[in-house]
Amino acid sequence: MDRRSFFKKAAVGGVGAVAASGLAAPALAQSLPKINWRMTSSFPKSLDTIYGGAEDIAKHVAAATDGNFSIQTFAAGELVPGLQAADAVSAGTVEMCHTCSYYYVGKDPTFAIGTAIPFGPNARLSNSWFYEGNGNKLLNEFYATHGLVGFIAGNTGAQMGGWFRKEINTVDDFKGVKMRIAGLAGRVLEKLGAVPQQIAGGDIYPALEKGTIDAAEWVGPYDDYKLGFYKVAKYYYYPAFWEGGPVIHAFINKGKFEELPKAYQAALQDACAFANTSMMAKYDLKNPVAIKQIVAQGTVLRPFSQDILDACFKASKEVYAEISAKNPWFKKIYEDQVAFQKEGYLWMQLAEYTYDTFMMIQQRNGKL
Repeated sequence: MDRRSFFKKAAVGGVGAVAASGLAAPALAQSLPKINWRMTSSFPKSLDTIYGGAEDIAKHVAAATDGNFSIQTFAAGELVPGLQAADAVSAGTVEMCHTCSYYYVGKDPTFAIGTAIPFGPNARLSNSWFYEGNGNKLLNEFYATHGLVGFIAGNTGAQMGGWFRKEINTVDDFKGVKMRIAGLAGRVLEKLGAVPQQIAGGDIYPALEKGTIDAAEWVGPYDDYKLGFYKVAKYYYYPAFWEGGPVIHAFINKGKFEELPKAYQAALQDACAFANTSMMAKYDLKNPVAIKQIVAQGTVLRPFSQDILDACFKASKEVYAEISAKNPWFKKIYEDQVAFQKEGYLWMQLAEYTYDTFMMIQQRNGKL
């Protein structure tokens, strides 16, 4: 292929081709339409790390399209309530949103798998399943039935198990506890006697302060410290067995996405991938600092006991069996994820686990 032929083809090859040829860029930019979208978030602006995922998407799309594809971001409540973000996208009220799939389990429990289910894969395995396994393909087949296209656009890593006013030493201690918890974890804890509550992130603190709820989980040290939970609950438990690697999604109205020029579709997907990587990196930087700040406030860190984890694991399997018996979508996607997770942990226990365990011992012994 000669040089002239190469650049002729590059000029119509999409956003990536523009970077390869400064000569082709102006002509391509002029051929792309001006499009203005709105993206509503399920998160308040005060939580800059998780809300920032939406801003990252908008900035990268604008940069990749020379400003021709503009996405304006809105915090939870500015356009629609945080827990109704995906509903607004399905209805066409807004073009897209940045949210957690499991907020919509009331519509269909299959939505939970899109974010995290109790004892699901960790962050690395979640990424692998979505990107290289069948996760993105299978879930988008499901999301399409709700008029949505979904791309993963954030991950917090394994979360903390939440804030409690009283100690949780045994399985029986969950009885009667009113706990803000998202997704299918509520159904699992319900089997242990807890009373799950679905509350948006910005509304958790006042509910915990007033005693409307007895416990709450959100994300982890950085966000939880900013929200001030340490002021209204003493005990901070770990880990969130229900969120080993929770995924945040960008949901786009299916019709609107399909109307986009291919170059814009590619730019949007790439922007979501950046947001996904960036969010995890930010949390890994900020959580170590925040956990020290939280402990300095007198918070008591406690692990869930092995008995509690075992009971919750058993209850989780019961919940999945009950749902699978009635819901073909859930059964199909859940079984695929479990098979992937089984193989993933077979490998991770050999290298990742043994290496990380050794390094953590060095850290505890003051040698790192």
